[in-house]
Amino acid sequence: MGTGLLRRLTTIGTAMAVAVVGVPASAFAASIDGAGHRGDPKRVGYYTQWSNYSGFFVKNVDTSGQAARLTHVNYAFGNVGADGKCFIRNEPGQGDAWADFQRGYPEAESVDGVADAWDQPLAGNFNQLRKLKAKHRDLKVLISLGGWTWSKYFSDAVLTAESRRAFVSSCIDLYIKGNLPALDGRGGPGSAAGVFDGIDLDWEWPGSAGNDGNVIRPEDKQNFTKVVAEFRRQLDAYGRQVRKHYQLTAFLPANPAKIDAGFEARKIFKDLDFATVQGYDFHGTWEPLTNQHSALRVPAGNPTNPDFSVSSTVDAWRSRGAPRDQLVVGVPYYSQGWTGITSTANNGLFQPATGAAPGLNTYRSVSALIGTDGFTVYRDVRAGHAWIFNGTTFWTLDDPAVLAQKTRYIRDNRLGGAMVWSLDGDTADGALTRALASGLGC
Repeated sequence: MGTGLLRRLTTIGTAMAVAVVGVPASAFAASIDGAGHRGDPKRVGYYTQWSNYSGFFVKNVDTSGQAARLTHVNYAFGNVGADGKCFIRNEPGQGDAWADFQRGYPEAESVDGVADAWDQPLAGNFNQLRKLKAKHRDLKVLISLGGWTWSKYFSDAVLTAESRRAFVSSCIDLYIKGNLPALDGRGGPGSAAGVFDGIDLDWEWPGSAGNDGNVIRPEDKQNFTKVVAEFRRQLDAYGRQVRKHYQLTAFLPANPAKIDAGFEARKIFKDLDFATVQGYDFHGTWEPLTNQHSALRVPAGNPTNPDFSVSSTVDAWRSRGAPRDQLVVGVPYYSQGWTGITSTANNGLFQPATGAAPGLNTYRSVSALIGTDGFTVYRDVRAGHAWIFNGTTFWTLDDPAVLAQKTRYIRDNRLGGAMVWSLDGDTADGALTRALASGLGC
């Protein structure tokens, strides 16, 4: 979900020094007052396949309070093979069936406190997601296909009507019907049935460059529309058999050039339940200057022109025909960080740096730096972004105060809700997810 995406503040001004850029504190307080919203806003959180290796289990989505505040969990990711089919296997860089459905969970790490048996067909993250849904009956779980590293063969998979039918059928068979490969005593026909309530398409990107080596064609734009329609057709056909609506969503880019190269906005939203839009990685450590990476609006004085922001991304999709209530705004639970900064001008913003800041980039880790080693929080309230800086190192920061601004924007513009990448970046008590849900009036 973007390049390199892999993230404790509960009140403003508590146990930290805050410097507000450009506006008085009273104006900031006014900017986060409540406002009405229409409908039930989506709250989508990505759970990554690999987060269990760092000790963030599906159980933590429950114990943190996140699950009770979310409408959807997207599981990242499912892979698409050179043959244009969905697949799961144990092969470095290609798949992790062990994490997906083979790993036996002890009772201390299990959602319901019950350890996996050695001979049960389904274990791993999939079984834990099934248990999470049993505890939170309204929660929907979608399998997200692709991502930054696994979008290589999408173009081949959607190239012809025949390949599209085969691609979609393989994904539904594997994830919706749950016909997993039989591996070392786990899996088999129907073993994952009922885990997933739909499919999230995370092709990065149709018609334009993504990860090195991705197959790209000019006709990807039209073929993306066609494969969305094919997913809708096959999901609905199977849904009629089992009397269930299976949801179909997509992750969409911020860059207008990528939008125009790969997406027919007016057409795809006819078949999507909703789409999540990129609200982060507007700038990052691949650039030599510190900058915002997820601002609500383009900051004044930004040296990049034109630049990206949440509002400009939403405007770009709206102007191309996307329905506002189907646009779900992406929010990062991680930071971009630079170090080697020698100038304190502008409190470290837009200054030259020597490289990426050391350490973990999760919100949980970065927010813990506040008040240590000289780190102070700075805010540009007009633009809706924040950062911390200690004179040499700079980290972006979407904290509860920034989320209050973003959720106000979502409500005021009657958008579809918010999505977060990714849930493992939150605090142990789910401070960001709590702020997100509260800001959306949920």
